[in-house]
Amino acid sequence: MRAWIYLIIASVFEVAWIYSVKFMDFRKLIKLSLPEVFTQKTGFYVLLPVLGYVVFGVGNIILFSKAMKTIPAGIAYATWMSVALVFVKITDVTIFKEPITLQQTFFILLILIGVVGLKIFA
Repeated sequence: MRAWIYLIIASVFEVAWIYSVKFMDFRKLIKLSLPEVFTQKTGFYVLLPVLGYVVFGVGNIILFSKAMKTIPAGIAYATWMSVALVFVKITDVTIFKEPITLQQTFFILLILIGVVGLKIFA
């Protein structure tokens, strides 16, 4: 059971990693100097997605590898990606106010049913 919890948390870290990538601005990051990070608020906000990228990426890898110690790799990967996909869509709809259609909702429910099936029959 602990491995499945690791897998779900790894999926949450994957979502946070995805949004860290989304909010990275490489042009600003390249122009950023070290004193700006500590003296200007904007410097910190440019660096924050990079820190999230590293922290969530490493956390994701660690938790996913712990989950794969007891869950077969194919099932772990399918579950990890599926749960991350569902969480990304939920985040897009709730936080970023993107629209969702009835068809999308139906197929997301099918993904969740598949994940539950993998858990039950693994």
